[in-house]
Amino acid sequence: MLNKNAPIGVFDSGVGGLTVVKEIMHQIPNERIVYFGDTARVPYGSKSKETITKYSRQIVRFLQMQNVKAIVVACNTASAYALDEIEKETDIPMIGVVKPGAKVAAETTQNGKIGVIGTEGTVNSRIYSQYIKELNPKVSVIGKACPLFVPLVEEGLLQDPVTDEIAKRYLSELIDIDIDTLVLGCTHYPLIRSTVGRTMGENVTLVNPAYETARELKELLEKRELLNEEPVKLGDEKYRFFVSDSSEKFKRFANSIIKYGILSAKTINIEEY
Repeated sequence: MLNKNAPIGVFDSGVGGLTVVKEIMHQIPNERIVYFGDTARVPYGSKSKETITKYSRQIVRFLQMQNVKAIVVACNTASAYALDEIEKETDIPMIGVVKPGAKVAAETTQNGKIGVIGTEGTVNSRIYSQYIKELNPKVSVIGKACPLFVPLVEEGLLQDPVTDEIAKRYLSELIDIDIDTLVLGCTHYPLIRSTVGRTMGENVTLVNPAYETARELKELLEKRELLNEEPVKLGDEKYRFFVSDSSEKFKRFANSIIKYGILSAKTINIEEY
């Protein structure tokens, strides 16, 4: 029996999943969170399905040991390649970031042209295209891999001429195709949302799966009667953060995104799980 006072587990290949954590904190503020960022093995986007599934399985085992009541796969690549397989292996409810974003994109487009930007793994999996077309078969979905966006974000170059220039190069073909909806198909990308939005222009609607995932998580917890209605007691550890490498760098970055004062991030050996 799952306990409604138990934490929600969230994992990502690195720091990008913190955009999902931020939305969960905002939309369902009474929930405890255990976050794991696989900073030793980032990025996932260029790795094989087998490797990503193996990594995801290890992380899920770690989160199970933290007695979580739900797991959010806050990584588009892991959602695309591993989620269907690993959710069969546990009774803990699990959601990814792909379906919520795909749903909103299918509902938003007016001209039937949707762009999806993400890692090579996410784009090559065509997972967004599959889900969007199930909901709206008439649309065309154009994927574009933007592999340099993740390292630019992780280096903190959120407002930088280099990022502007790379964005123009990556996004020019989507502008030429005249898409009206663009899915930010990597959890790092909301951190450069203003750059992407400026490059695409005001006629393109940006879909942020991090926001939609937090909303869907709240609905899932309500449906399962797992929503925590009581505020966490003073002195209780509400948010816990774990990484597989370089906790100081993670802590600095996390504090710049979340602004909740992340006091510590513990480094663990994820290979043991």
